[in-house]
Amino acid sequence: MRKYEVTTKSLWIDNACAPLYDNGKVFRQGRLYQNRDDEGKVVDFVALLRACAKNKDLRKGATLHGRILTEGLLIQCLDALVTMYAKCGDVAKAEKLFGMYRSRDVFTWTALIAGYAHQGQGQQSLHHYEHMRREGLTPDEVTFNCVLKACAMIAAIDKGVQIHDDISKHGFLQKNVMLGNSLVNMYAKCGALTRAEKVLEELPIRNVITWSALIAGYAEHQKGEQAFECFQKMQREGLVPDAVTFISLLKVCGSSGFAGNGELIHEEISKHGLLGSDSALDNALIDMYVKCGALDKAREVLDELPNRDVISWCTLIAGYGQKREGEKALQCFTQLLREGIHPNSVTYTCILKACCGLGAATEGEKLHDVISKQGLLSTDIFLGNALINMYAKCGFLVKAAQVMAELPNRDVISWNTMMTGYIQKGECEQALASYEKLHDEGLSPDATTFLCVLTACSRLGLVDVAYKYFETMIKVYGIMPCLQHYTCIVDLFGRAGQLQKAVELMRRLPFSDTVVWSALLGACQKWGDVSIGRWVFDHGIQSNKKDAALYISRENTYSDAGLLHDADCIEFMCPEIKA
Repeated sequence: MRKYEVTTKSLWIDNACAPLYDNGKVFRQGRLYQNRDDEGKVVDFVALLRACAKNKDLRKGATLHGRILTEGLLIQCLDALVTMYAKCGDVAKAEKLFGMYRSRDVFTWTALIAGYAHQGQGQQSLHHYEHMRREGLTPDEVTFNCVLKACAMIAAIDKGVQIHDDISKHGFLQKNVMLGNSLVNMYAKCGALTRAEKVLEELPIRNVITWSALIAGYAEHQKGEQAFECFQKMQREGLVPDAVTFISLLKVCGSSGFAGNGELIHEEISKHGLLGSDSALDNALIDMYVKCGALDKAREVLDELPNRDVISWCTLIAGYGQKREGEKALQCFTQLLREGIHPNSVTYTCILKACCGLGAATEGEKLHDVISKQGLLSTDIFLGNALINMYAKCGFLVKAAQVMAELPNRDVISWNTMMTGYIQKGECEQALASYEKLHDEGLSPDATTFLCVLTACSRLGLVDVAYKYFETMIKVYGIMPCLQHYTCIVDLFGRAGQLQKAVELMRRLPFSDTVVWSALLGACQKWGDVSIGRWVFDHGIQSNKKDAALYISRENTYSDAGLLHDADCIEFMCPEIKA
């Protein structure tokens, strides 16, 4: 049976269906395809399915599917149904229908490939592309565009290179600027920036999207200088940057702290009349100033915007929280509410952090009530952790534990936060008990968990227990100790007078840092061990010959032991005294 073909008439019907789709009459009355022959009905159904795909309206699309089955027109509408389900996100249904084909063409395959790519399932998209090739079908430009997006999504550079070769063999790059843009984007997303720029330079036609893809790649890989060079080249070609271009450049400025360059971009945005016209760009500008520490400028931008959304306010609130300007964060939150903007989980998380900095438990409790009434704690573990952290930092450990107990799901961060709170309040036994509960829940501890455990053991003087945890961290969980772990355990051995064990541990140290050496040297002074103290000093100054603390601690060790001549020699060597 003949498949539905795109004709001038069918395209006219597509456009004619749009207002009917919007007001829903056709779905209530079915007028469009009543009293028509089968061919006319197919034209109507396909046009409506396209409208559903365009509007991502799966419910109405499924309703049409049912009516198509009733009319006995499934095979004729199969292409449009696969496309509709794929574009609406139900790729499983699309693939089920796809399997009903006796003979599949490039158009049908591409609909499915595009559906998987659109849903972020790059691997599945490429799998179906390979299947299509095995059936002997030749991809068209739309197919290539979809699989390049899939390659970019999963950083499949090798497959991307193969597809590039196929595209070149067909000569598509000479006439299809969109395909060229996708190729540049694929290489840029995969980190092959030199290759991306080479492709761009070889394209006969390039536009602002081409340049923006390359600039975004450089921005993503922290290559700010190259991003700005591309921006200048683009301008020399007479191309006008768009919001996407500026967002990438603002990202560069924010990540590198270049507020000066950011202000220049701000001027360009204003000059092109883009400020206030694109919420993503507006928020990127606020975010750039926040990351550069220019919070007053960020607030100025926000105040100038004709329309502010929850992201705009949340970005600024987070910035004030990071800078420990909690009062300003709370003022912003109050203003957000006055403007009728509904806070989301991210907003509440940010404002709870600001309450931590202020020790504003009363404000935090009010927020807790609002969050509970909205039922957000049952769906957002990050928000739950922020609430635990707020109570713990404010010293309300009972409240923190209550929140913890009420959470439907807890993760390692939840427990780490509680353990940190207990340690800060001197309740180290509770911290160790929390570790056992974490373990009982089947969660895997991380490096932060073990730092909490070692700190608790150190404060309780549990030397052997601490070392057991230290070994468990390495041998059972495969976590390599960082400087803080080594410092904690060495300090614990030192204070307990187990200097030889501390030395054995120092011999295993994969890096050298004067903080650890100073801690052990101080222990040698405390216990009057001149011999080990000499060994520690000799190794410590190899790490930093100008660390005066090492010299002073060594001098004191000699003096306490009555070795005044040796103490005088160390005093002479001390860089602080010589200076």
